[in-house]
Amino acid sequence: MRDSKRDIPTSHEIPATHEAMVWGYIDAATPPILRVASGDIVTLHSFPAGGAEILPEQRELVPDAYREAIEALPQGPGPHFITGPVYVEDAAPGDVLQIDILETSVWMDWGFVAILPLLGTLPDAFTEYETVRPTIDRERQVCIMPWGTQIPLDPFFGIIAVAPPPAWGRCGSPVPRIFGGNMDNKELRPGTTLYLPVFNEGALFYAGDGHGVQGDGEVCLTALETGCSGTFRLTVRKDLDFDRPFAENKTHLIAIGLNEDLDDAAKEAVAEMVKHVCKRTSLTRNQAYMLISLAGNLRVTQLVDGNKGVHMMLEKSLL
Repeated sequence: MRDSKRDIPTSHEIPATHEAMVWGYIDAATPPILRVASGDIVTLHSFPAGGAEILPEQRELVPDAYREAIEALPQGPGPHFITGPVYVEDAAPGDVLQIDILETSVWMDWGFVAILPLLGTLPDAFTEYETVRPTIDRERQVCIMPWGTQIPLDPFFGIIAVAPPPAWGRCGSPVPRIFGGNMDNKELRPGTTLYLPVFNEGALFYAGDGHGVQGDGEVCLTALETGCSGTFRLTVRKDLDFDRPFAENKTHLIAIGLNEDLDDAAKEAVAEMVKHVCKRTSLTRNQAYMLISLAGNLRVTQLVDGNKGVHMMLEKSLL
């Protein structure tokens, strides 16, 4: 909740430079690039995941800052450029960071989609490895595939995170965990609020891995990987006790399960939804379980990030 002494939030913008990013990891030991008050608004920019190998041949399509990031940043265990961390004042371990996703937009005119060795949902069936670079028409808000299909853009950030527990050290960017990270959940678009448990002083907020559009599952490995800009309101919540990622939008609750086993990820999403329904209503656990069996929708978030993702959507009007 906002500090009553500061009724008007301050807006901050983080430029798209390598000095404001890490590459391939999330670490509580990384010094913050910005300090903000609870309730402040942060706008940031991201580069696509990957290195020099994914760049188009037309040099004019690649911003100088993107090339500089590839050359200057030491790469960790993952391919993702991630902006941050941002220190949110008054955040402490045991709190929850409320992340209101206000805007997301694509700022590049191209993206890439790839099939890579030993990755994706069907690595043994797809061994003719290929990378394509769809054109992005930002005026019409579509991407154009090499064979002509036009797909409406629906941008979001694949990675939204706070820093992991300090004892975990440096965590590679590909695997989503209880601190968020590479959840690749397309529901985390503008109008959605994400809640993440805090493990460090200042929470240490990160975001990156811009996606122009993605289907549930992200089955071949990638979304439309591209440069995105996003605006987030960051609010410290000391009145919540969430110990896992959870989200909601105007119409739905969104429970998030993350586990190496898809069945266990589904179980986590169901258990989380039962818990949140009980917190918001007078229903018993049995009644909540029956309600979500009738009206909750389980969706496979992604199958390709080490820990698989399942999320459940439940209409708030039913509570």
